[in-house]
Amino acid sequence: MGKIIVANWKMNPNSAEDAKSLFDAVKNGINNSKAEVIICPPYVYLSLLRGLTLGAQNVSIKESGAFTGQVSAVMLKDIGVQYSIVGHSESRQYLKETNQDINQKIVACLNNDIKVILCIGENEGPASTPGYGEAKERKTEVLDSEILEGLSGISEENLKNIIIAYEPIFAIGTGKSCSIEETKQSISIIKNAISKIYSQKSADEIKIIYGGSVNSQNAEGYLQEAGVDGLLVGGASLKPEEFIKIVESAN
Repeated sequence: MGKIIVANWKMNPNSAEDAKSLFDAVKNGINNSKAEVIICPPYVYLSLLRGLTLGAQNVSIKESGAFTGQVSAVMLKDIGVQYSIVGHSESRQYLKETNQDINQKIVACLNNDIKVILCIGENEGPASTPGYGEAKERKTEVLDSEILEGLSGISEENLKNIIIAYEPIFAIGTGKSCSIEETKQSISIIKNAISKIYSQKSADEIKIIYGGSVNSQNAEGYLQEAGVDGLLVGGASLKPEEFIKIVESAN
């Protein structure tokens, strides 16, 4: 399988017309791509877009009932959504989602044959700064707990339906992307955690993508040098030409 490139549009654009225009521009520009491209627009546009793999930006723990403002995995499955982002740092921060909440969302997705893009990441600055050992220890502690608690009760067999997106919070929307070396270090920490919970085979096979100020200038470096299986793209995914260049770098 090729690289995985995920577009997280967040709460953009502001009209259905603009959403269709953006989607069509991307769809027409990546016809021959070897990468798996997943577009994650706001909920209201999901049923309007066809021709590329679709993902939701979040999902409810619940399947139905008196949960105003929420959208269930059952509903997403019904309109053809194949993936959902779970545990994005913005959801953890603004919606106060805990690792336990995120675990239940993963279960809801898997029970409805929706694959999961599980976001994890530390809220510290780069571990390559002074006090490196202490920063690395904190990073490891955060990533280990987000993996252990987020994947609690998830079978080893179901790991094939989960992509881990490493997104250091200091790099999201700041223009301060994580260095190649630190990204490699983080992947090693993630794989080590998976090997301890499951097996070395699962650690070797788990798909890990990078997100955080990804653009067409640094995309190839992450894909070729950092050892990631793909990219989670935020702001740059709203610029068709820029996003198409990122997809092309995965070929």
